[in-house]
Amino acid sequence: MAQVDTAETGQGGVDSRDTDVGGWRAGVRRVVLIGARPEPWRRGLVVAGLALLLCLLMALHAAIPNRVGNLGSLVETFLPWFGWFIPVLLAGALWRRSASAMAALMLPVLVWVNLFGGLLTDKSHPGGDLTVATHNVGADNPDPTGTARDLAASNADVLALQELTPQTTGSYLNQLATTYPHHTVQGTVGLWSKLPLADTRPIDVTNYGPLAKTVTASQKMAPNRALRTTVTTKRGPLAVYVAHLGSVRVNPRAGFLTASRNIGIQALDKAITAEHNNQVILLGDLNGTINDRAFNHLTSHLRPTHNTAGNGFGFTWPAPSPVVRADHILTRGLTPQSSQVLSATGSDHLPITAKISW
Repeated sequence: MAQVDTAETGQGGVDSRDTDVGGWRAGVRRVVLIGARPEPWRRGLVVAGLALLLCLLMALHAAIPNRVGNLGSLVETFLPWFGWFIPVLLAGALWRRSASAMAALMLPVLVWVNLFGGLLTDKSHPGGDLTVATHNVGADNPDPTGTARDLAASNADVLALQELTPQTTGSYLNQLATTYPHHTVQGTVGLWSKLPLADTRPIDVTNYGPLAKTVTASQKMAPNRALRTTVTTKRGPLAVYVAHLGSVRVNPRAGFLTASRNIGIQALDKAITAEHNNQVILLGDLNGTINDRAFNHLTSHLRPTHNTAGNGFGFTWPAPSPVVRADHILTRGLTPQSSQVLSATGSDHLPITAKISW
């Protein structure tokens, strides 16, 4: 029988050299595994980078230039919806188990809350001297009579309508006559009031300044899309403006087309700035959100009622699933007490109402 040399093989007949090699290989495997699975702060760097980009986009939206396709205005129009990227990135951070991504996500959360968190609380107050309402009733509204009936039931003292047509104006006149003894219709916009009206005149919001030259023939509108009147109240005269500004379009090649709307903003701004009455209300479909920089000068001296006395975002268009607040009530020299969006009618817009006090 062959004799085993224990000095060579070690105890149990196992070659010690094999043991050393096996241990070395195990150590190498451990190092490789550690390298393949980095620490939590080193994982998910792509998600963390996207969170930082989202933060910068929302925080510095005013710095996005409009020179190329009005990109800045387009981003600002849908700015609240950028918050939906936060839960998407949160899911990615959890999947990667990334501490760095979770920390980075705190920045866009803070920016979004700073921008829009105030809209999530109810800021309405009881009372109010006057109730006003506005509604783009829709040129293709299949039931103008029912829409007029719903609006009359809103108990508004002053009611502004936009997108009236020769075919439907008669229905609104007939249905609203009992509730509103005073009214004026100027082209496609009108105002119905329980209180007397005076000094009514149309306002041309389609031809103002050098921007008018940028509107193509297909974008040109009729000039009868805005009016100004005086409502006689117990507290004194109230200047009321009703407007339906030009539509905006998103074109894949040309970008965000806003020229006709921006002309209307500047025309309204000029008229309201020159208004001698201290108490002013602007009612209408402005075809834009007040986050859009195009409204900055207008909103510097007019207060959006929903931002100061509403609850929620108050989106109004499109009516089945609204994503933007295109319809507005803005005031000067008055205090908004409450603001709300009313139930849908036959229009593609939702009506809105507000209570104000002196």
